[in-house]
Amino acid sequence: MPTLINRREFLAGLTAAVCVRLAEARGAETEVQTVTGALSASSLGITLMHEHVMVDFVGADQVSRSRYSSDEVFRAALPKLKEVAQSGCKTLVECTPAFLGRDVRLLQRLSKASGVHILTNTGYYGAVNDKYVPKHAFIEPAEQLAERWIREVREGIDGSGIKPAFMKIGVDEGPLSPIDAKLIRAGALCHQATGLRLHVHTGDGAAARAIAEMLRKLNVQPSAYVWVHAQSEKDPSVHAELAAAGVWIELDGINANSSETHIAAIEKLAGRGHLSKVLLSQDSGWFRVGEPGGGQFNGYTYIFTDFIAALRKRGFSEKQVQTLMVENPARVLTPAG
Repeated sequence: MPTLINRREFLAGLTAAVCVRLAEARGAETEVQTVTGALSASSLGITLMHEHVMVDFVGADQVSRSRYSSDEVFRAALPKLKEVAQSGCKTLVECTPAFLGRDVRLLQRLSKASGVHILTNTGYYGAVNDKYVPKHAFIEPAEQLAERWIREVREGIDGSGIKPAFMKIGVDEGPLSPIDAKLIRAGALCHQATGLRLHVHTGDGAAARAIAEMLRKLNVQPSAYVWVHAQSEKDPSVHAELAAAGVWIELDGINANSSETHIAAIEKLAGRGHLSKVLLSQDSGWFRVGEPGGGQFNGYTYIFTDFIAALRKRGFSEKQVQTLMVENPARVLTPAG
């Protein structure tokens, strides 16, 4: 059974000094929306950038809250959130989009019960051949889709008053299909109106390059784009190319089987001076709607029990770990101009 590696030392090194540096860098505190309200960016602490609490894979035309019991999901998820909180995690970025099981009231309830800050999203998920794209998105122009997302940012989601902290968009492999391109354009318009960044499930390096180029033509800075699942592109030169341009490189899916591959990717990016553009997470969880008992709910602690220790063993300093787990998440979750 793995044990928590230097947890007290790790937590001690990520508190006051890091918060002071973040506050000084910004001058005035910048707020990030959580499901329980606004929070200063420097208070996010150790952050997991891409996780899930609940997902429903039935499809956009059938997804419904009548398909699950929120109490059952709550009972399944709460122990996992409490466990990761005890590991030192303060903030969890919940990446389940609308029409795939997003339930912000459930997330709010879990956040209050666990003590973990949870962030939710706006946007639509066009990966998996558009199975999770609602019918109206095929008909409405990008401007109208953007207005839907902007309304959630300004007024809250589904009448809850809970506001998103980022956009979650999904696309398939490049070249971008018409609906994928429309979602990126809508995301660009929403970003320009709200400052929220586009966290895009991206099929491969070709799609990543296409998104970066499309955003450039729409006068959106590369730093507004988070390349989600960047580890799916095996050519490290593509990671370095887009990181150098300003794109955020999210290496998620970290687990015991992928650990060495992820560390190698981080080493290559760090070696080229791009550690400040790297984001880490596990893409773990989750209660699976439609499966008996919610299926296998994996926890969120592997990064804390094993992966950080592996990074240290490979020569990463405490400061570099802080950059990856605290400073980079606080910067990317801060709305951009």
